[in-house]
Amino acid sequence: MKIDEIYYSSEFKKSVKKYSDLKKIIIQRINIFKNNPFDSRLKTHKLTGKLKDCWSFSINFQLRILFEFISDTKVGFIDIGSHDIYKSY
Repeated sequence: MKIDEIYYSSEFKKSVKKYSDLKKIIIQRINIFKNNPFDSRLKTHKLTGKLKDCWSFSINFQLRILFEFISDTKVGFIDIGSHDIYKSY
């Protein structure tokens, strides 16, 4: 499966600015994600509870991207941050 389109929420765009020092690795991980959202390096996993319709993948040990599948080839990036981003939704 390959991702053709990524939609970025305003919250994601706002949050990603906080991590400008990690821009290179964020771009690398998003490129890996586009080619294979379930690449083992990303540790992609489905969430539960209030976020049961969402998924997450890791940028590094602390940082992750919260997203949802819109279709097989389209995703929406909801937010980026530490594990605490799950508490915001």
